[in-house]
Amino acid sequence: MLNRLSRPTALAICALPVAALLAVAAFAPLPFSVAQPGPTTDVLGTSDGKPVIKISGAPTRDTSGQLRAVTILATGPDASVHLSDVIGDWFRDDRAVMPRDSVYPAGDSTKEIEQHNKDEMKGSQDAATEAALAYLGDQDKNIDVTLQLGDVGGPSAGLLFSLGIVDLLDGNGSGGDLTGGKKIAGTGTIDAKGAVGAVGGVSMKVQAADRDGATVFLVPKAECSDARASAPQSMRLIPVTTLKGAVTALTDPGKAPSC
Repeated sequence: MLNRLSRPTALAICALPVAALLAVAAFAPLPFSVAQPGPTTDVLGTSDGKPVIKISGAPTRDTSGQLRAVTILATGPDASVHLSDVIGDWFRDDRAVMPRDSVYPAGDSTKEIEQHNKDEMKGSQDAATEAALAYLGDQDKNIDVTLQLGDVGGPSAGLLFSLGIVDLLDGNGSGGDLTGGKKIAGTGTIDAKGAVGAVGGVSMKVQAADRDGATVFLVPKAECSDARASAPQSMRLIPVTTLKGAVTALTDPGKAPSC
């Protein structure tokens, strides 16, 4: 006949597998990436000692103000993120814990991911140039635009590239700067027809823009709520869906919508 276990003994025995599972969870890598605000770069200026936007075949303007492309820094695709990292960063306003597959393509090697990001950046640059020249009504094949942003990959600087090209070639269309002399930041993909798309990581990007002195942030309309979650009251958030809408918002800020 089996002896009846005392309640404390039974609880201790039942707790053993739970403790074992917690121990495994604490040390096992989890499928997450931890992101934080990254550097910002003025696309009207330089990166790594070279102009971010270089235009030949057409006269360019001297500009004031800034158009700052924003980034996030995320743990690498091969980095091990553990339960302690997730718990520690989950409640921080300047960190975001995201599924790794939402940051990097699933199943790709680090080298393949780097190439994927470079390809996306190149496609974004081509689309940004085409969209800007189409907006200006200037499809002159003699105009050559070269874009570079250091080691930054992905398509999220597309909108800012297009705005930078417009500012350098035409400004606000009346002899002034598209920026109005202000520090403008923003994010968003762009296609060759000028449509602006969502990018992700907006709450971290808003913090990066605020840290670097931007007072206006252009945000894809679909991500307004994410931007509001971390934007200070002093920063104006302008939702955009097209390049034309973004230019109009900057040239006539009094009539521009807000998130």
